[in-house]
Amino acid sequence: MIATKAYAAKAASAPLAPFQLERQDVGPNDIQIEIQYCGVCHSDIHQVRDEWGGSKFPMVPGHEIVGKIIKVGDAVTKFKVGETAGIGCFVDSCRHCPSCLAGEEQYCDFGMVGTYNSRYKDGTPTYGGYSDQIVVDENYALHISDKLPLEGVAPLLCAGITTYSPLMTWKIGKGHKIAVVGLGGLGHMAVKFGVALGAEVTVLSTSASKKEDALKLGAHHFVVTKNEDEVKEVANTFDFILNTISAQHEYDFYLQMLKLDGTMVLVGIPPEAPQVSAFNLIGKRRRLAGSMIGGIKETQEMLDYCAENGIVSDVEVINIDYINEAYERMLKNDVRYRFVIDMSSLK
Repeated sequence: MIATKAYAAKAASAPLAPFQLERQDVGPNDIQIEIQYCGVCHSDIHQVRDEWGGSKFPMVPGHEIVGKIIKVGDAVTKFKVGETAGIGCFVDSCRHCPSCLAGEEQYCDFGMVGTYNSRYKDGTPTYGGYSDQIVVDENYALHISDKLPLEGVAPLLCAGITTYSPLMTWKIGKGHKIAVVGLGGLGHMAVKFGVALGAEVTVLSTSASKKEDALKLGAHHFVVTKNEDEVKEVANTFDFILNTISAQHEYDFYLQMLKLDGTMVLVGIPPEAPQVSAFNLIGKRRRLAGSMIGGIKETQEMLDYCAENGIVSDVEVINIDYINEAYERMLKNDVRYRFVIDMSSLK
C-alpha cells in the first residue's frame, strides 16, 4: 500500500482536516500520479455535507485532478513516467454494458465508480484529489497538454466536460442562439465553449453586477432575470438553454424563453424536485433534458479542443488549509469562478 497525505471530512458536520490514507499499490494496468492541482467543485460541498444522501465517511473529495505520472504498471501502454495526466469524476465502470462499450462510461448501467465517495469493485472506498497522489487504471486517465496552465486545466475535468458535453450532443454551433443560466463555475465555461463554437450567447442572471464579467468572457448579450422588460424581450428566442443552477428555481420561467423545438438542458441539481407545466412544453414542442459529464473519449476530445483553442477555467488558487473558508465563499458565490488547490501546500 502507498501512504498518502490528504484532507478529509470525518462526518457531515465536520470541517475538512488533515488525514492519512493508503492507496492501492500500482497494478499492471495502473498509473500513479503525483497530484499538482485539484479543482473544488460545488458537488464536493454537497457530498461532504451529505446533502444528496449516501455519503461515506471519512471522505476525501476532489475530482478535478491534474499531476505528473511518477510510476506506471508493467502493462501500461498509453502513458509514460513524467507525462502530465488528469483524472475526472470517475475511476472505473463495469466496462461491458452498452453505455461503457459506447464510450459513455458516465452512464454505466451498473453505476460508474466515482473518484471519491464511491467503492471499487472489491468494496474498498475511493478517495479523491484533495491528496498528494492517486493510483488509477490507465483507461480512466486523460492526457493533459503542456500548452495550458495546469491550474486552469484542472476544473475542465468536471466543469469543462459538464458544459462541453451537452453542447456537443445538441450540436451547438454557428447560427444558434443559446442562453446560459447562471454565471458560476459551470456557467462561465459554458459561455467560453458556446462562443468558441460560434453560437450567439446570452447570459441569464439574477445579478446585474455580473454583466461586465459575462461580456469579458465573450457573451454577446446579458439579461437580468429580475427585470421584467428584459425577460419579455427574450421570450420565444433561444434554440438552446444550458441551465447550470443548483439552487431551487422555476424551470417554467426559463422554458418560456425557448423558441419552437427549443431545448433546455439541466446540468445543475436543485435539492428538491421541480414542477414543470406541461403546457409550457406542449405549446412550442419544447424539450427539457438533462446531461451529466462526458465519457473518457469525449473528455479527452474536450481537453484537446481546449489546448488548441486556449480555453481554461478562470481560477483562484488556494492552499489546502484554506479549503473550509473556500467552501463558505462558494456558498456566497464569492469566487471567480473556480477554486483550485495547489497540492504542493499539503507537503
